[in-house]
Amino acid sequence: MRILYIDCDSLRPDHLGCYGYDRNTSPNIDRIADGGRRFTNYYASDVPCLPSRTALFTGRLGVHTGVVNHGGAAADIRPHGASRDEGNTGSYRTWMSALRDEGHHTAFISPFPQRHAAWHVLDGFEEWHDTKGGGNERAEVVYSYAEEWLESQAEKDDWYLHVNFWDPHTNYDTPEEYGNPFESEPAPEWLTQERIDQQRESYGPHGAHDLHHEYMTGERLPDLPRTPEEIRDRETFKQWIDGYDTGIRYMDDHIGRLLDVLEEKEVLEDTLIIVTADHGENQGELNVYGDHQLADEWTCRIPLIVSGPGVESGIDDDLHYNVDLPPTITEFIDGDIPEGWDGQSFADSLERGESEGDREFLVLSQGTWTCQRAVRWEDWLLIQTYHDGWREFPPLALFNLDSDPHETTNVAEERPGVVDHGLSLLQRWHSARMVENATGAAGGIAEASDALVDPLLEVVQEGKPFYQRGNRESFVARLRETGREHHANELLNKSGVVEHDSSLIGDPKEYSHRQ
Repeated sequence: MRILYIDCDSLRPDHLGCYGYDRNTSPNIDRIADGGRRFTNYYASDVPCLPSRTALFTGRLGVHTGVVNHGGAAADIRPHGASRDEGNTGSYRTWMSALRDEGHHTAFISPFPQRHAAWHVLDGFEEWHDTKGGGNERAEVVYSYAEEWLESQAEKDDWYLHVNFWDPHTNYDTPEEYGNPFESEPAPEWLTQERIDQQRESYGPHGAHDLHHEYMTGERLPDLPRTPEEIRDRETFKQWIDGYDTGIRYMDDHIGRLLDVLEEKEVLEDTLIIVTADHGENQGELNVYGDHQLADEWTCRIPLIVSGPGVESGIDDDLHYNVDLPPTITEFIDGDIPEGWDGQSFADSLERGESEGDREFLVLSQGTWTCQRAVRWEDWLLIQTYHDGWREFPPLALFNLDSDPHETTNVAEERPGVVDHGLSLLQRWHSARMVENATGAAGGIAEASDALVDPLLEVVQEGKPFYQRGNRESFVARLRETGREHHANELLNKSGVVEHDSSLIGDPKEYSHRQ
């Protein structure tokens, strides 16, 4: 089978037409979704970039691979220990190795391994084409590599091509001559002026008052004509959202050109096309703009569209991890699923539209900007914070995503029974995963030297998440320059490690599945 995997960095699903967005950002992705299968509750298990793609390519959760950060000890995949073979051909072989075992030629077009020193993601790829921009290259550059590859390879059988676009990632530098397709369209209404004013009184990397990474590092702000220097009001919010959406539309144009190449080669109908992302992107939720800093809905929920021969069209609303995709596609092509993967196949959903909904809940992790774990079940999201990443974040935050999809109101104090139920799910998950690490079950490797270490707490032990290292003085200066002296003093005197108050834990009898 021919497989084209379109990897769109920082793409959140609700900014795509096929997921209900009112702006026409994605006519070509929508074209793929029309007649394909669309997944509405598909989540990256570990975020952001390096943890997410490590989970995807290994088929294993970050608590097992050890990768939950962009730097430090928790950015390198754990060694197998004494059981390491000459080649990675056993139970823990990668997704790409599994596809190669089934006769697929595998190719990767992306700067990602170089950008994050993520050499382990290349395991199983027969070709790697570095687009050489470190994640700053625009769609036309990525497309040129993909076009050249497809021109020579598309008509062959049994290939997998992974194409990594970056345009939805900040700095939203779509060519100025492309214009603004959304100039006359309003920004999403949920972010009111009152909320913006409240955010500006707070602080945090990529917050309304501290929008750009340079405000944290003390570097000079580059010339970015599509983005404001701060979010001050609805007008600057619109400018920011227009920049994000224009990046999506520009990328989508080039995805359309890839479809045209497949059509010209007369293989479009015979190609399995997968459109997804490494993580999402907060766009004002919890005072994070254009970044992926939390274990929340908008950093972790990502689109998944699968279209092609043998795929049953429709919608799947069940809970799935990105680590579930490797066993799904491997089973879909009649391959063997390695025993050392954590993922659960949902091939029945692809093939027959049947979904058993095996996952009662998901647990999501963030260890690069903050240290958080979240549990996602029914309509609820409960976030437990261990290190706040220099922002005002409580130890426990509970959101009802049905009534409050943009996470505007933390109801943890009002719903202690729900908090308690979420914590029980989180503890159940954590205990099971650590036992797997100790025994070598599922994705755990007992012979790894640090098998019994929780990698997220390893980040806490190192002192702070990766992007906070070495930047405290610069960020304190930024707070003082902008009249937030009290926040500057607070930041100087805090470690960032969040103390947990057991008073929020309520009577579990208060929780009902009918809530």
